[in-house]
Amino acid sequence: MSYVAPLKDMLFVMNELAGLSAVNALPNCEDATPETVEAILEENAKFCGEVIAPLNHSADKEPSFWHDGKVTTSKGFKEAFRQFADAGWQGVQHPVEFGGQGLPKLVATPCIEMLNSANLSFALCPLLTDGTIEALMTAGSDEQKKTYLENFISGKWTGTMNLTEPQAGSDLALVRTRAVPQGDGTYKISGTKIFITFGEHDMAENIVHLVLARTPDAPEGVKGISLFIVPKFLVNADGSLGARNDVHCVSIEHKLGIKASPTAVLQFGDHGGATGMLVGEENRGLEYMFIMMNAARFAVGMQGIAVAERAYQKAVAYAKDRLQSRDLAGSAGAVTIIHQPDVRRMLMSMRAQVEAARALAYVAAAASDAGHHHADEATRKANQACYEFLVPIVKGWSTEVSVDVTSTGVQVHGGMGFIEETGAAQYYRDARILPIYEGTTAIQANDLVGRKTVRDGGAVARDLIEQMRATEAQLAAIDSGSYAQDLEVIRKRLADAASSFEAVVAYVVANFKADIKGVFAGSVPYLKLSGVVLGGWQMARAALVAAGKLQAGDGDASFYKAKIVTARFYADHILTQAVSLQAAIVEGSAGVLALTEDQF
Repeated sequence: MSYVAPLKDMLFVMNELAGLSAVNALPNCEDATPETVEAILEENAKFCGEVIAPLNHSADKEPSFWHDGKVTTSKGFKEAFRQFADAGWQGVQHPVEFGGQGLPKLVATPCIEMLNSANLSFALCPLLTDGTIEALMTAGSDEQKKTYLENFISGKWTGTMNLTEPQAGSDLALVRTRAVPQGDGTYKISGTKIFITFGEHDMAENIVHLVLARTPDAPEGVKGISLFIVPKFLVNADGSLGARNDVHCVSIEHKLGIKASPTAVLQFGDHGGATGMLVGEENRGLEYMFIMMNAARFAVGMQGIAVAERAYQKAVAYAKDRLQSRDLAGSAGAVTIIHQPDVRRMLMSMRAQVEAARALAYVAAAASDAGHHHADEATRKANQACYEFLVPIVKGWSTEVSVDVTSTGVQVHGGMGFIEETGAAQYYRDARILPIYEGTTAIQANDLVGRKTVRDGGAVARDLIEQMRATEAQLAAIDSGSYAQDLEVIRKRLADAASSFEAVVAYVVANFKADIKGVFAGSVPYLKLSGVVLGGWQMARAALVAAGKLQAGDGDASFYKAKIVTARFYADHILTQAVSLQAAIVEGSAGVLALTEDQF
């Protein structure tokens, strides 16, 4: 089965929940009309479905390989990347002045989702290039922007992020890669970087590495890290490619999933030192890299939603086709397994979680657009704060959801799900990296607690709770006819979940200083609670819109009825987890921390 983009749901979320019309009204977003956006999404869906998706299974079977310092990507990748770049897909959200289309993040987000649903391994190359563009747009010099950005957006060159070293994973204070100034404005870079996605490949003319390194007189710890541009091929003054730089791929990893994406070990400076150019100021490298990491973290959250959607589609197709057992209510012979109640439960769980995660991510993207483009400064700041609060949730919760959903997809297939030929297992294997790279779920949770909740005393969280209460009031007020019971249950579940969220935010803020280990013992459950509740809020909003559409006789009745039913399922089966998560967070730290090291 090939991938079919869920365009109807994407457009519903964009228009009804994320507020595409309001984004279109922002300064510099005038081109993002509903008609234009729908045309873009349709074209992207066609490209991803016809060009990229067919490479997914074959590339998993015959992944990229390394030989004598060079990486050859999976069959079809090089040609598909050229088509991707030539069609302008790398530049959807990037500035027009460098060859991009300058469209809002809300428009780029479903394009990112579709590309990752089609082929997660392939999509990692443009994902890292997007992050490189973001970093240079913010911290690069005018000359660096002129030299690199147009080549990135055109797909002639690609970008990478080089943080991790053998001894320095999440703790970047341990970075040892050296950068020695040469007196001519350049630096000699030496050291080893690992886990470098698309650090070597054959799909572009040049690969430009953004590298964290220390200068000789840098202060210790993270305050002494600088950021450098280290291209595979040096760039001449006229923009042409020059000599080969002293950066080499010495191996690629053999992985559980995303096998077609080459994960490189890069050696800098084995033959005299790689030439690097400083980005911004010395010792501010981690600050600049976080720009790239935040862009990548949101995109990884979209990867989670994307692979979960693909697994859901696969499971539905199998459940409609697989004959097994009789209907519990009685039947003459075997029926397809979609008639069995527990298979329905699994499919609804997959569907509801994907729709909730998608809605929350698209709403976050719209907040980012308002944070960048709104004419009013206070509104910009409020939306940017909201977006920054949501990023660790989009990344952490959506990727954890993807592991759950893709695992359920294997379960729907039964024994055939454990057999590689069906394809269900690939989604599970591919998803497993998502809660790990670009900052583990625990790192996202620590960010949510420390920087996003405690730092502002819970202000952004409380504002979101107020908005949930407003939705609750709307659910109580609507005259919804035959769906009154569903909406009342959704309202009650949302009210209870919002109360749990409110209680946990208060606990985190009040106890952070007095019992910091106790608070962080519940940080990942807090992140999950936030995702479950905020996702449930979006599902409740979707149900409200759908009920209004049904009342007005506006549009596809079957689609809107399914929206309400899916929101009801989410409220009963997912949103009810909030109360137990509250208990685990507020009262559960003692059990986490009670045993001594020797007792483990």
